[in-house]
Amino acid sequence: MTYRTDRIEHLLDEGVRDKVYPGAVWAVGDATGLRAHGATGVLDPDEPDVPMRRDTVFDAASLTKIISVWASIGALWEEGKLDLDARLDSFWSEVGGHPLGAATARHLLTHTAGLPLRAQLKSLYGTDPQDVRDGVLHEALHRPPGEAVEYTDRAALILGYLAEHLSGQRLDQLTAERAWQPLGMGSTRFGPLPAEIAALCAPTELDQADGTHLKGTAHDFSARLLGGVCGIAGAFTTLDDLAAFLRHMLVASSSAGQPGFGPAWTSESLSVQTGRLEPARGLFWHPAPGTALADDVWVHYGFTGTGMWISPQQGRWAVLLTNKLYYTRDRQPLADVRNAFCGLAFT
Repeated sequence: MTYRTDRIEHLLDEGVRDKVYPGAVWAVGDATGLRAHGATGVLDPDEPDVPMRRDTVFDAASLTKIISVWASIGALWEEGKLDLDARLDSFWSEVGGHPLGAATARHLLTHTAGLPLRAQLKSLYGTDPQDVRDGVLHEALHRPPGEAVEYTDRAALILGYLAEHLSGQRLDQLTAERAWQPLGMGSTRFGPLPAEIAALCAPTELDQADGTHLKGTAHDFSARLLGGVCGIAGAFTTLDDLAAFLRHMLVASSSAGQPGFGPAWTSESLSVQTGRLEPARGLFWHPAPGTALADDVWVHYGFTGTGMWISPQQGRWAVLLTNKLYYTRDRQPLADVRNAFCGLAFT
């Protein structure tokens, strides 16, 4: 297996020069581990002598949906505690008598449940976590389940609540026990981070409240509203921890521990589950932009500038972690870098 390491380094160096992000760390590998990796740029432009490092902690943003919710739901499915195609109201009393009860877990995992497209948790439900939970689970649907593919953060939030209901544990406890600890992901946790770990974290967007960049506190407002732990976002992680997660997805026996999810869940998830609906989606994962379905390259991104790719067919995975939100919310510059990085990692 070969990788275009020099071209990857040049691509990511250019991103620093063009101020797409202050810095980045990356890796490509297979089931045996890292085959190439690197870091470029700085942790914080205000501290130009502190470089990005392999062990830099990143706000995972929506990668939380994969490393927490997707992993936890997979563990419950593999244990036979969840039927993906059963109506939610057939086993979950909290949604009984409400529109969401007609949807299934598969609808949520494929973003076809017809949920409202915006979270807007505080404006709709206030700041009490129980009021938010009740509001989200009882809200009217935007359209009938199964009608269209429409990405919404609410899907992961609801699946996080469902995982808590089925397991009797908080999402952070469930995920730690069933995924992160068995895989040795010792640097992955929900925030807010303690000060000594936050110091190692890549800063994200400027917090207007105090005039400093967020560091060790989730950028996602819903995660902050709910105390740092929710299905939408809130986890912090490192390159090596994500590598361990992806290696396990390729060959489950390569991990020292025994997480709750394994090959059956990975195989189910990394296949098109949306029929003729567009855009095509698996279970939370989706085909990488610029690739054909036959290439079997799947991806999930995080709004802060994070992303991870996997291809069982090619036996490869890749991770690119940046803190692009330090500079801008403009998606296109990083999208261009991501697509080029994917091309170099999987072709």
